[in-house]
Amino acid sequence: MSVTIRPATPADLPHIVRIYAPAVLTGSSSFETEPPDEMEMARRMKYVLEGGYPYLAAEIGGRFAGYAYASVYRTRPAYRFSVEDSIYIDPDMQRRGAGHALLKALIGECEQRGFRQMLAVIGDSPNQAASVGLHEACGFGVVGQLPGIGYKFGRWVDTLLMQRELGEGMRSNP
Repeated sequence: MSVTIRPATPADLPHIVRIYAPAVLTGSSSFETEPPDEMEMARRMKYVLEGGYPYLAAEIGGRFAGYAYASVYRTRPAYRFSVEDSIYIDPDMQRRGAGHALLKALIGECEQRGFRQMLAVIGDSPNQAASVGLHEACGFGVVGQLPGIGYKFGRWVDTLLMQRELGEGMRSNP
């Protein structure tokens, strides 16, 4: 079955909350400790979209498979051409191409919007290898690691930083 990528909408929020909650409760890909409810996720989606960033959904066979969005990397003005990506896939739909399709579409959307750098901040989790592989397959390279930057589940958690140029990247001025 092929993967369909489309803009995410508020109607997708129940699926987004359902997918994200276990990542918060059982994994360290997210550094949150309490899963946000649908109202909070709606607020976040609105912030992303109103900021001019893409928020995408993936479907496989008509079933919601995952979501991805780009958002502000840092708020200071000099970072305005850089974005951070976030991708979450329903565990039952993993390894079917949804993550790759979402990330490729997200990269394309960000390039069209004039962004020049995309960063992936990958938490220390059992899915880290899959996330690293996905990002490598889409042209990202490792640019750093933050050892013990978070504390979750009674242990210090690392973060891996990966980066990819978008469009002209640093080769020209925006």
